Amino acid sequence: MNWITNYVRPRINSIFSRRDVPENLWTKCDECGTMLFHRELKDNLNVCTNCGHHMAISPRDRFAALFDGGIFSEVAVPEPVADPLHFRDQKKYPERLKAAQKATGEKEAMLVAEGEIDRTPIVAAAQDFSFMAGSMGMYVGNAIIAAAERAVTLKRPLVLFSAAGGARMQEGILSLMQMPRTTVAVQMVKEAGLPYIVVLTHPTTGGVTASYAMLGDVQIAEPNALICFAGPRVIEQTIREKLPEGFQRAEYLLDHGMLDRVTPRKDIKADLVTILRMLLQQPPAVKGELPAPEAAVTTPAPASAAKADGPA
Repeated sequence: MNWITNYVRPRINSIFSRRDVPENLWTKCDECGTMLFHRELKDNLNVCTNCGHHMAISPRDRFAALFDGGIFSEVAVPEPVADPLHFRDQKKYPERLKAAQKATGEKEAMLVAEGEIDRTPIVAAAQDFSFMAGSMGMYVGNAIIAAAERAVTLKRPLVLFSAAGGARMQEGILSLMQMPRTTVAVQMVKEAGLPYIVVLTHPTTGGVTASYAMLGDVQIAEPNALICFAGPRVIEQTIREKLPEGFQRAEYLLDHGMLDRVTPRKDIKADLVTILRMLLQQPPAVKGELPAPEAAVTTPAPASAAKADGPA
């Protein structure tokens, strides 16, 4: 037996050929502690395959699963004034923005897009809780106004996915001003006779709940989502009483008439299609596999091109 050939050489080869294993291959469920493989978790829309716990999902991943073929077009959002108050706590506000942009790869806390779900054209907006807790600042206000204006222009329903810790403190009173601004934008959609559907995800709190998140024609929530203005801990400390079990969670609000339904993430698309087509007085969507739509059309065709051939 050759000790160098049979032991030393394989040992050296194993050391130099060892591959570094990425650290993000597994995710631990916050609810049940199960370790979930990243591909399996992504295929299940960031919902635990063991206990059904709904984890956070980015707006882009949500839209990729929502729109037909994962195809959507982003809607441009006007840029607000950067750091209007020159706010600084432990860091300067621009530094916090840059850190959040680097961590998420997104410009801000809300993404606005247009596309089709089961051949039903919509405009959608979604908040990203991983971007400074999805806090509502001037950009988020501009995004909702841009989404509402686009929906009215294209005569499409507006669907909004909320996830926020409330108003953005770095913008002070300017962030609170987004509450009436977004309320007016929602009213503009309703006056145009278009549906406005809100899907509340975990968590939706503060000024977001007190404005556009609770103004939907139909209110849908994901399971066990925290939906409130002031959190349960603050309320308990104020009234000095123990709150009921499940207080301010989606199922509790459904039982008390604050929501229309609680729907698992994988079923939200089907629910939205059914509700939207009913509100638009359209026939039910065709079930089964649909081909992916071609490039999204963002402007109506000219009247001359749309004219059909008349009878001879």
